[in-house]
Order: sequence, then structure tokens, then C-alpha cells
Amino acid sequence: MSDRVIVGSIGGAFGVQGEVRLKSYCADPQAIADYTPLYTEDGRSFAQVVLTGQLKNGFTARIDGVVTKEDADALRNVDLYAPRDVMPSLPDDEYYYADLMGLTVVDTGGVTLGTVKNVMDHGAGDLLEIIVPGQSETVLLPFTSAAVPTVDLHAGRIVADPPDGLFPDAAT
Repeated sequence: MSDRVIVGSIGGAFGVQGEVRLKSYCADPQAIADYTPLYTEDGRSFAQVVLTGQLKNGFTARIDGVVTKEDADALRNVDLYAPRDVMPSLPDDEYYYADLMGLTVVDTGGVTLGTVKNVMDHGAGDLLEIIVPGQSETVLLPFTSAAVPTVDLHAGRIVADPPDGLFPDAAT
């Protein structure tokens, strides 16, 4: 597990005064401002994030060091990470998306189905995007207790009981 957890992403400029569009991945979306400093993948850090307004899919915000529209546009689609030690502890049956990415997915018989590429939430529940060896298309597995009965972070694997036909080449 990484020492940082993804908490949001920057969508680019909002206006011409250096504000950014900010999408939060936090359970309490406004809490993203409480987890500073926030970091980018390339190591840049932002010590202060001030939410200035609300948008349909996020917030407008001021981030230290971002003072022009060009500064904000340069950060378009940049993910933001918070130190794990400032994040709240989770119950046993909840996980940070970052902890699931890269885990091996096996079926209930132990046959490898693939690797978690991404976790998505489009409002109707979480989906695990699985990279399947030998296939160009990824598979979306519902992240429910029925389809994913076991997550073992220490072993680095997920045991899945996918719906019939989801993994067509998997042994049945």
C-alpha cells in the first residue's frame, strides 16, 4: 500500500483569476480541503486548498501557487493525493480505491481473471475495471459483496464470483 491516497483531481481553470475546477473523491466531498498538503504524482505539493464554490460535479477552488488561468490549465486532469496518515481509518469492509488498484483478481477456484486497473463510481455503485490477460478490452466487475466476496489487501488479491458470462474465457 502506498503512503498516499488519491483524493481528487483538477479539471482545469475556472475563470481567469487562477481558480480551478476540483473533483473530490472523498466520502465527504468538502473534506478534500482538510487533507492538505495535497500532492501530484510528479511530487508537486499544495499546502492550502480553499473551496470557493460548488459546481455540478465538484467545486471551484483556490490552490496555493496557482494564480493565473494558464497555471490552472496546466493542471488539467492532474490527480491529487493526500498523505495516508491524515486520512480517516476505514471499517474492515471499506477500502481506499488506491489500495484496490493493481490487485490480482482470481475466481473462487483460484484461477486468475486479471488485475484491477481502476475503480469507478458512476453513481449506481462501484465497478472494478479489470485488465484481462490476452484481451484488449477491460471487464467491469460490480464491486458488491456478491460479486467480490473477499478482498485480501495483505495477499494482494481479490476473490471474485462474477456473474455468468462476464469473463467469457474463464473456466466454469
